[in-house]
Amino acid sequence: MEGNTTNSTERSCGLSEMPARPFFISVYTLIFFASLMLNSITIYVYFFKVTTKSSITLYLKNLAVADMFVCLCLILRIIKYAVSSEEVQRIYCNYGAPAAYLNMYSSILFMGYIAVNRYLKIVRPLEARITQTLRATRNICITTWAILLAVNCVYMVVFEITQSGDSRIPGHGGFDCDIYHNKLLKKIYMFIQIASFVTFLFVLLLLILLYWWNVQRLLQAQRAAPVQSDSTNLSKSKRNMQVLVGVFCVCFVPYHMVRLPYVFIKPLLSDCTAVQTFYILKEVTVLLAVLNASLDPLIYFVFCKAFRSHLNIRWKCS
Repeated sequence: MEGNTTNSTERSCGLSEMPARPFFISVYTLIFFASLMLNSITIYVYFFKVTTKSSITLYLKNLAVADMFVCLCLILRIIKYAVSSEEVQRIYCNYGAPAAYLNMYSSILFMGYIAVNRYLKIVRPLEARITQTLRATRNICITTWAILLAVNCVYMVVFEITQSGDSRIPGHGGFDCDIYHNKLLKKIYMFIQIASFVTFLFVLLLLILLYWWNVQRLLQAQRAAPVQSDSTNLSKSKRNMQVLVGVFCVCFVPYHMVRLPYVFIKPLLSDCTAVQTFYILKEVTVLLAVLNASLDPLIYFVFCKAFRSHLNIRWKCS
């Protein structure tokens, strides 16, 4: 009798019963089309128009690719909300969610690389020569993608093996993919979540430090010689860093403030309304995170003079 009650509770907490589904379908669809349009233009310009070969251009190309894949991953997320299907949710959990998070954290890392690149070039140009060569930049990009792909492949393979012998009763559609986790997959999932949070926190602190150091150098340069080119370059660098840090904080800080507590606290909740409310709060922060794919073109605009020139736009920063 107790088992039947539990089964009934699990069914009542499924995606199909969530009242916010139409809202998420609509907003994710708007973000998808906006991101698709903006990133299509960006990729066309970077890969077919811009001929400048530099470390910053290479990082921006990789960021554009990551954003495009985030955009494409939204298709499965929209279908998951639109179709109450056990099979759709399994496919999303095995392929859509890992792919989305892979590209989200590649975006986070490439934004960090861009910040370091600009800081070294403006503030410490002599120390930047080795790290800003095309060869070094390619190696950093390849290593980043390889590590992220390896971690996600481990999760997907274990997920597939687990599901091949899954005895879970059909129809128990929960909110998240943890309904499919066995003990091993849960450990892998928790490791990925903690590692992802540490990665985010490291990049966030790095961005804040680089911005602060940039401001300090700018103040020193302005006191010494307000009209010299060094002061002008530092001022442009500060403005660029403001855009980068602003986009990063708006998109990724709310998500990471909620995500890790959600992972640890949600299993302790027994009330369906509480679980549903917590899930909706987490999903709102996911919306902000995927909005990054639409806001990153602002970064390309202020960081890349070649990008602006191909769009026939003039802007007094470089």
